[in-house]
Amino acid sequence: MSISLPRFRPALIDSLKGYNRERFTRDVAAGLTVGVVALPLAMAFAIASGLKPEAGIFTAVIAGLLISVFGGSPVQIGGPAGAFIVIVYGILERYGLANLIIATAMSGLLLFLMGVLRLGTLVRFIPIAVVIGFTNGIAVLIALSQVKDVLGLKVAKMPADFFGMLHTLADALPTFNATALALAAASLAVIIIWQFFMPKIGSGIQFAGKLTPIPGSIVALVLATTATSFFGLDVETIGSRFGGIPSGLPAFTLPDFSWETARHLFMPTFTLAMLGAIESLLCARVADSMTGSRHDPNQELMGQGIANFVTPFFGGMPATGTIARTVTNIKSGASSPIAGIVHSLTLLVVLLVAAPLASKIPLATLAAILLFVAWNMGEWREFVHLRNYRLPYRVTLLAVFFLTVVFDLTVAVEVGLVASLLTFIYRISSLSRAELVTADAFPELRGHEAEIQAWRLYGALFFGAVELLERIERELPQQALILDLKNLIYMDTSGADALQSLIKTCHKRGVRFILCGMSHQPLEMAQRSGLLALVGPDAIYPSLAEAIRAAVPRQAQA
Repeated sequence: MSISLPRFRPALIDSLKGYNRERFTRDVAAGLTVGVVALPLAMAFAIASGLKPEAGIFTAVIAGLLISVFGGSPVQIGGPAGAFIVIVYGILERYGLANLIIATAMSGLLLFLMGVLRLGTLVRFIPIAVVIGFTNGIAVLIALSQVKDVLGLKVAKMPADFFGMLHTLADALPTFNATALALAAASLAVIIIWQFFMPKIGSGIQFAGKLTPIPGSIVALVLATTATSFFGLDVETIGSRFGGIPSGLPAFTLPDFSWETARHLFMPTFTLAMLGAIESLLCARVADSMTGSRHDPNQELMGQGIANFVTPFFGGMPATGTIARTVTNIKSGASSPIAGIVHSLTLLVVLLVAAPLASKIPLATLAAILLFVAWNMGEWREFVHLRNYRLPYRVTLLAVFFLTVVFDLTVAVEVGLVASLLTFIYRISSLSRAELVTADAFPELRGHEAEIQAWRLYGALFFGAVELLERIERELPQQALILDLKNLIYMDTSGADALQSLIKTCHKRGVRFILCGMSHQPLEMAQRSGLLALVGPDAIYPSLAEAIRAAVPRQAQA
């Protein structure tokens, strides 16, 4: 027996077929644009996660480069993402920076293994109610975590839990800074006006068309930093809190590792890997819908795995595919991973050349940028549309949302998946049914209803629907029982076992058992489980009509 090796073929290889100067020019332009967009986001995500701002830039440079080189999507941009803020902050508070490095690297190994085992398609089976629930919950927590900098509050250390955040913010209200609030509000207004209204009003303004592609976050960042320096505003900046950003490449860092520590990091590692897989593959699907291309989910997971294994040892944080930067990349004309590589190199140049300027960036403006990200991240309309869905969907989405906000993302996803699985099992079992065949459909049965019964099974015969056979077993006929499985699309081992139990009961009571219409997967399961051998070849018929003729006495048919 031959074993097929895992396919490792990055999208970069196929994207370079027929590559020309025109595509290269568009890729470079797109990479430069998305690199500018990524700069404030990378710093903001790192700060909100409890790390130094350079951790976000290092991640965008290293992980962004590796994801573009080894990933399975031609236009996806990788880097730090808002979805990781809550998880990273919690790991830092509970386990420390060294264990965050270990957990991130282990999640990279897990992601790569998922790709090797071709589990990329399985991530798509996570119910949309669970995805929307935890996404909206994370957005709320991101927004709540930025209240401190928006109000300019003096907080030594922000807790990771919801009620702890509220309590800490309430205690720090006396340190409210009106200047920080005004700067944050002005920054948010600039971002909103530039993003949503500039394209509409720009047609009547000279040179506005050339300014529109510039992201609103960059405009707000430049204006706020200039105002802070020129007017000497009394607000906290990157320099005052972190001492600025180093203008050099990060050094390799190897944390202390022990299996005892790694054992306690299993759940954080699993959460980072699953969240990274979900985010990156959802992002890749969005890119596919915009470009008409098709990503390789398993290769994407392997690329994400490589990036998350390497990046933490160079001062980075968890990375994944980012929808906002990927959409910007596509709209800027990107056609290959070259754009993602240029995006990383652009950030590297900024890090080496313009790092000293970052010390003047006000944290209130970065908080405003994250508020805008949190708002765009959430699927808020789903709350309005909940009344259009069934109760299980509503309960699952709201439960995951509130558990994410109040307790923990890991708990929320676990509860959401269990609730979705139970709901799915219930709905599939309710679609499975057994119908008694009457004499109106087959006149041969008239007058023999007590002696002969024929049942049609519909749907799936699995562990959640074996009660159908138990009900038939309680009301067996006197002479013959016919089961028509023509409309049965699936049967699991529990269903096959229940069917064998019914056959044995019929044999004990002297009731002839006849099977008909079995095909495809149920037939394969019946062969593997030994069910066909138990029935016997003389009791198996291709159609219900033939089975009924075989069961009804010949003199009655005459």
